Amino acid sequence: MLTLYFILAAAGGYLLGSIPFGLVLVRAAGLGDIREVGSGNIGATNVLRTGRKDLALATLLLDAGKAGIALLLARWIASLIGLAEETQLQMGLIAGAAAFIGHCFPVWLGFKGGKGVATFFGVLFAGIWPIGFIAAITWLAIATIFRYSSLAALAAAAVAPLAALVAQFSWSEIAFTVLLTGLIFWRHAANIARLRDGTEPKIGAKKESAEAPALPTPTPAPVAPEPSPEA
Repeated sequence: MLTLYFILAAAGGYLLGSIPFGLVLVRAAGLGDIREVGSGNIGATNVLRTGRKDLALATLLLDAGKAGIALLLARWIASLIGLAEETQLQMGLIAGAAAFIGHCFPVWLGFKGGKGVATFFGVLFAGIWPIGFIAAITWLAIATIFRYSSLAALAAAAVAPLAALVAQFSWSEIAFTVLLTGLIFWRHAANIARLRDGTEPKIGAKKESAEAPALPTPTPAPVAPEPSPEA
């Protein structure tokens, strides 16, 4: 029976995490398909490229919230069932991790979703808030100093399992952070390549995303020669 509970927690977390809020909000605002803008990503950073800061903020909060809600809801249900406290924690972490995976690989969009940064922070703050706080401070510091959002996300993800290990959290929590970190790095493979090549756009850069397709340059129409005057 316990295995069934874990499976249900994972399934519920995945379905909740796979809701593509960025896509839904941009379409509801009449701005088309966010997958055809900038990097084609459904996350808050790409939503910001539409010029709508309100939609980007809403996407950020909803993407973070869905993972946190999945984790907390699973823990609450586990407590109602009367499961042991450690099992409640594990069920919550499984649901949160599944929500994170659902965001990155949503079944509704052909398993092509976001990079999981907002979801990463949401699930950390809901499940292991001290680690979430440390990761958030790391993100803010790296983003402020180097002006690379992707680098800040990678640094925050790398710090999370190290902090959990040093602080002697449970093996479940450490394994949870390791899983999230691995997925963050996987989803940022293209960003890592651009950081290495020096082509990754900085925060606030006034230029097109490196992943956005270039617009074709129109060819000027030929100009007919003026007739020569008669002698």
